Amino acid sequence: MRQSPEIEIERHIARCRMILSVAGFVAVYVDPTPPTLTRWLPLTGGPFTLDPHAFAVMLAYLAYSATVYLIVSRGLAAPARTATVSTWCDVLFGGCIALVTEGANSSPSYVFFAFAVLAAGFRGGLPRALAVTAASVALYLSLILVSRPDGANLYTMRPVYLAITGYLVGYLGEQRLTLESRVRDLEAAAERERIARSLHDGYVQALAGVNLRLGTCRELLRRGETAEVFAELTELQAGVNREHDQIRSYVRSLTDRDMPGPPETLDADARFAVRVHFDGRLPLVEHVLQIMLEGARNVGRHAHARSAAITADTNGATVHITITDDGVGFPAGSAPPWSISSRAAEVGGEVRLGDAEQAGAHLEIDLPGV
Repeated sequence: MRQSPEIEIERHIARCRMILSVAGFVAVYVDPTPPTLTRWLPLTGGPFTLDPHAFAVMLAYLAYSATVYLIVSRGLAAPARTATVSTWCDVLFGGCIALVTEGANSSPSYVFFAFAVLAAGFRGGLPRALAVTAASVALYLSLILVSRPDGANLYTMRPVYLAITGYLVGYLGEQRLTLESRVRDLEAAAERERIARSLHDGYVQALAGVNLRLGTCRELLRRGETAEVFAELTELQAGVNREHDQIRSYVRSLTDRDMPGPPETLDADARFAVRVHFDGRLPLVEHVLQIMLEGARNVGRHAHARSAAITADTNGATVHITITDDGVGFPAGSAPPWSISSRAAEVGGEVRLGDAEQAGAHLEIDLPGV
């Protein structure tokens, strides 16, 4: 199953963070420059030496990277929330790593700040990259001025490099988002053209044929040839039913949904109890009535029910619709009917199936009042 683009982006970023956390251990361990940024901690360093404070920070970063990777890979949190939290955690870890590893001649922490900026630009383009860059540069400069004001000239260019990197990465990210938007627009235009061509070449021509045959029926009626009219109408009804089935299949194919078999004959024996009491503007009224009509048709087609009830009431700012019957009910694991779900989703509504253990089908729809 293909994941959403946001999930794929977070998964790639989480993998890169894991690689960076492991490589960071090696880089700090083999770095020949002792850390000199902080004045308050007696840090040690040099080639193949790792200060305990630096080890603790790097280990915490590794644990954080593994945790984010687990959350993303198992879908334990929304991608947007994961992106927001991990972005600022990346910046803060960059500051902590700079505090315990920054030396006069090398800067392992620069890569961690740059990673935060790169991830932000990749996710959200120029605005987000500039925001993260500004926060990273401010934190970097603050650490330098507070911890080593006497050696600020040795470290000042590193925040400048970071600012340049952030701007360029943000610009490239913005270009990526723009190109993706253009590609989506082109794909949508091509899809609209394909749908229009299909409708014109197929169903519009079929409707034109129906119109011609109806004209023939009128002429036969004018002549009093009722037997020929009956035969013509019988053939016309069969043709309309075929076109109806094809249109239903085509509509379902546009949403990548499997189309069930031909619609069943409506059961005219089911008795309906309908109660409606709500108010709203025309768009809401249309949606409510269309949902109720589709629910009644579904009962007639599929439920094999003796009785059904449809209600629509106002519950605060919400219109609550219920559709119940004493028929066969929904199979286990079924999703709500697509035609009703799509119409409810169009106005921000919600559709729920009732308790599967109860007899018959039970459907609840909540639509926001307008």
